[in-house]
Amino acid sequence: MAAGEAADGSERTRTADEHPAISDGPAPLEAPERRQLDVVRRFGTTGSLVLAVGAIGAGANPVVNPIAGARLIGLPARMPTVAMACAWLGMMMVVIAWLWLGKLSWPGRERMVSVTQLARTVVMWALPLALAPPLFSTDMYSYLAQSEVAARGFDPYTIGSIHALGAEHPFVSNVPNIWRDTPSPYGPLFLMLGQALSPIIGDNVVFGVLLWRVVMLIGLAAAVWAIPRLARRCGVEPVAALWLGAANPIVLFHVVSGMHNEALMVGIMLAAIELGLRWQTVPGTVVTGVLLTIAGAIKPPGFIALGFFGIYVVLRRGGRFSDLFKVAGLLVAVFLATMTVITLASGWGLGWIETFDVPNRVKTFMAPLTAFGMTGGGISMLLGLGNHTDAMLAITKVIGYAIVAVVCLRMLWLAFRGRVEPLAAMGITFLALALAVPVLWPWYLMWAVVPLALSTNDNRFRITAMAICSAVSLLVPPTGAGYVLRVYQIPLAVTAALIAFALLLWLVRGKVPWPWSPRGRVRSATS
Repeated sequence: MAAGEAADGSERTRTADEHPAISDGPAPLEAPERRQLDVVRRFGTTGSLVLAVGAIGAGANPVVNPIAGARLIGLPARMPTVAMACAWLGMMMVVIAWLWLGKLSWPGRERMVSVTQLARTVVMWALPLALAPPLFSTDMYSYLAQSEVAARGFDPYTIGSIHALGAEHPFVSNVPNIWRDTPSPYGPLFLMLGQALSPIIGDNVVFGVLLWRVVMLIGLAAAVWAIPRLARRCGVEPVAALWLGAANPIVLFHVVSGMHNEALMVGIMLAAIELGLRWQTVPGTVVTGVLLTIAGAIKPPGFIALGFFGIYVVLRRGGRFSDLFKVAGLLVAVFLATMTVITLASGWGLGWIETFDVPNRVKTFMAPLTAFGMTGGGISMLLGLGNHTDAMLAITKVIGYAIVAVVCLRMLWLAFRGRVEPLAAMGITFLALALAVPVLWPWYLMWAVVPLALSTNDNRFRITAMAICSAVSLLVPPTGAGYVLRVYQIPLAVTAALIAFALLLWLVRGKVPWPWSPRGRVRSATS
């Protein structure tokens, strides 16, 4: 049950700033547990280093790998099977280290790691990936190409990078073929940021990747700053929220290494809500509305946060319908004014609305409704009824967006009536969006996991999220795509990685907090 939810559904929830701070938190770790934490930290850091080495030969590297010819550091690029094995081994090591860390961060324990200890652990695990070649996705090359399109004066919402820059441009050559002739699907403010960075980057792919990674890490830092503070407001243990929301392998793999702009969207969104709950004034609400609109102008799902922050403001004012209409009018005005300024400043009009559907060009069975539509199309062909896959997908897409609209309105109503914490309601809405859209990627799960991690004490959610994040973290191959002409190497690499992983687990036996370890008992008085 979400933090602040009434047991009988009749009591109105308190606003986030009315939740008492967690003052009687768990005690610090004792010496044996600190030794376990040291082993977990080193194990995860070693896994991150091994993954970084594997990235040189098995990551989402540029078409022309700039370090492939180097005598020592380029060795993994000349040994692709070994690089693959290193990448898979590093992934498994980071995931299991995260699970061990979760044992020391689980809410209700008598002794837990501190926020500082956990934050330092995240830095230790993230640093090798921040300095290594990209992994798990080639989207960062699309960022570079589409930003260059904007910098050259073209409209990125009407022309693809190959037509604006040419096929031989170093940025375009690294963009997958399916995305070279498509307009940009990203928000206008994100492209305006790229437009400003492009003159600094020039045509240097490596420097461009590193500069964009710094930008994404700034967004992640904003999220790390906001998560424990919002968790305290919601009556959730800050360490547990940070463990699930920031130390998560999906964050390490797809935000730090893969550099997806969810980092900026979520970071600005959470920081804005925290600041808005501190500044309990009309100017503070306006500033927060501007920041949340900026988050949506980077990636459109961020706009959803405006409504749920508005519920906080309404409840703080008394929760009357008159308050609801006044706050809604204020935030709508702020949204329209901010987007008008951004639209006029960009000079691209409202083209981003028309290209919002561009990512749906990819069909993946990871998206439940798309899988249903593709399965239905396949069955129709087997029955001799013709290929109706496209028609099925068109229907499931409409159904998916209708589900999202219904869930969003329902969660807004429940939050307004005091039955669900607004941040938890926002997380549920994001989860519905991630699962109902035609395309689902692992990093989309962070839209929901982060706000839910800091707003609910439900262990069923925490256990489910832990299991799903662990499994999903291992689904996407290190290259972010298929191993063209190298599929035969995968069984060899995975087998070698599993053997090495089993050996490492044997070496650390008895030194890490296994889930069935009797140490660090859970306090019975905790919900």
